[in-house]
Amino acid sequence: MTQIRKTRLPNNPKPKQWLAKDRSQQYIASYKPFNMVDGEGVRCSLYVSGCLFNCPGCYNKVAQNFHYGHPYTQELEDQIIKDMSESYVQGLTLLGGEPFLNTQVCLRLAKRVRREFGHTKDIWSWTGYTWDELMKESEDKLALLSYLDILVDGRFLLAQKDLTLQFRGSANQRIIDVPKSLATNQVVIWDKLRR
Repeated sequence: MTQIRKTRLPNNPKPKQWLAKDRSQQYIASYKPFNMVDGEGVRCSLYVSGCLFNCPGCYNKVAQNFHYGHPYTQELEDQIIKDMSESYVQGLTLLGGEPFLNTQVCLRLAKRVRREFGHTKDIWSWTGYTWDELMKESEDKLALLSYLDILVDGRFLLAQKDLTLQFRGSANQRIIDVPKSLATNQVVIWDKLRR
């Protein structure tokens, strides 16, 4: 008799079940300036600490811990802004961990990026939440979403892993044009999507 092995799936929260104010320790797992893998062009990437989705096969499992790394500081924020001032830097990327469970840090930084650079620099973020889930979420999550240009949504699903995909790890994940999606009240896929 063949035994079927059940694959564990990521956690699925109910709307507003996980709130940044209850979870975030405002810790940073890593900051990577001038990289070219976390979105289009040269980017400054901030990896926040803490995630509850617990996706099997997560590529950054250590950052699921809300106490991993070090606290977010004004000095780090100032360094990120200084690095982003370089003309060859296209934008900021927020990932982790889960940026939408660390809105205290991510919103603060996104607001400053918009104050300093307007829309001359773009803001990308990865999240385990789907777009539809975010639409039912807390005000801070919706506020963070409103500052983004691009959102890569959805949990990483090991059964749909595909390393040939552009900027994402599993086929269920989407690269979403946030301003167009908010304006039309429906998901609009990034127009530079190749695969």
